[in-house]
Amino acid sequence: MINIDNYLRLDLVDVTLVLISTFLMVMFAKKYFWKYVQEYLEKREALIQKELDDASNRDIESKKLLDEARQKIYDVQEQANEIMDRVEAEARKNAEDIINEARTSAERIKKKAQEDIELEKREVIDELKDEMSDIALLAARKLVEKELDTETQRKYVEDFIDKAGEDRWQA
Repeated sequence: MINIDNYLRLDLVDVTLVLISTFLMVMFAKKYFWKYVQEYLEKREALIQKELDDASNRDIESKKLLDEARQKIYDVQEQANEIMDRVEAEARKNAEDIINEARTSAERIKKKAQEDIELEKREVIDELKDEMSDIALLAARKLVEKELDTETQRKYVEDFIDKAGEDRWQA
């Protein structure tokens, strides 16, 4: 049979002494150092918990800021769309106003041109009437001055009509 004590070279007394000394060291450490170790571990745990809480709070705050930024972007886009719609409507209104003003101006110019044409036409007609009156008076004077036969009178009337026709076409 193999003796394990010889093989490991362990002596029961040595093992007992090691166990007793280890127990005494643990008790001594517990009595004098365990409080400091416990405080250190509690401080470390509190520090880690604080950092975790701070990280969680920063995460919540960053999500809140991100949501606010997204809302602001959405609001700005809505305002930009409203401004664009107003500008577009105002541009359409201005274009319509310009077109209406141009039409009104064109109508005024057309009406003025027609009035000028009518006025000039009346002036030309008045001038023609004056010239025809002058020619008729001249022909009447000539007829009175000369006692003419009917053939000569007819010739004067035809000349008068021819002259009146020429004057009318020249004007």
